[in-house]
Amino acid sequence: MPTLSWSDYAKRWSKLHGGFDPQTASPFVRGWLFLSYRASRHLARTGIGPNTVTVIGLILSVGVPITGHTWPLVGALLVLVSALADTADGALALITGRTSRLGRVLDSVADRLSEACWALAMLLLGVPVWLAVAAGGLAWLHEYVRARATVAGMHDVGTVTVAERPTRIIVVVVGLAAAVVTTWAATVATAIWAVLGLIGLIQLAVAVRKALRGADPVGDELGRQHDER
Repeated sequence: MPTLSWSDYAKRWSKLHGGFDPQTASPFVRGWLFLSYRASRHLARTGIGPNTVTVIGLILSVGVPITGHTWPLVGALLVLVSALADTADGALALITGRTSRLGRVLDSVADRLSEACWALAMLLLGVPVWLAVAAGGLAWLHEYVRARATVAGMHDVGTVTVAERPTRIIVVVVGLAAAVVTTWAATVATAIWAVLGLIGLIQLAVAVRKALRGADPVGDELGRQHDER
C-alpha cells in the first residue's frame, strides 16, 4: 500500500493543525510525531483501520486506573502506549487517505475518556478528589473551548498553549513512574497538570477572543439568509 513520505505527511498534518509545522517543532514533539508516523506506516501494511487503533488506545487507557494504583510503573507504560496509539490513529488516517468526520469525533471522545482514566488513576494513588477533578476538568474545558471557538468561526487552533495533550501525557507518565518511589509524586504531578491547565486555558481564551473579535456569526447567517431570498 503506497503511503506518504514524512515531508508530505508533515504538510498534511500542518493543514489540520492551524499551520503548525511539526518539522520545525521542538525535538520532543518532532520526535514523537515522527515515531507515530513510522508506527502508522507499519499499521497501514496490516490493513487495520484508524478507528480500530483509536479504540485500542482507549482500552489501554482504561487499564491505567486498574493497574496504576498497584503497579504505577505499569500504569505509566499504558499511558505511554495508549498515547502513541492516539497519535498513530490520526497519522494512519492521513497516510492511507482514510480521514473522516466520524473518526475525528471518535478520536476526540476517546481523548477525553482517556484523560478521565488518568485522573482516576491519580485519585486512586491518593490525590485529593478536588485536585484530580480540577486537573481533568481543565483539560476537558481547554478542548471544549477550542472546539466551540472553531464552530464560531476560528479558522485554526488559536494558539499552542502550555497545556496541550503532549504536556498532559508527559506529566502523567512522570507522575505515575515517580509514584513507585512515593505516592506524593502523583499529587505533585496532578497539581502541575492543573496549574498548567489553568495557564493554558487563559492563553487559549486570549487567542480565541482575538480570533473572534468583531465576528457576528448570527448577523452573518441572517445576512446570508436575506441574500438567498
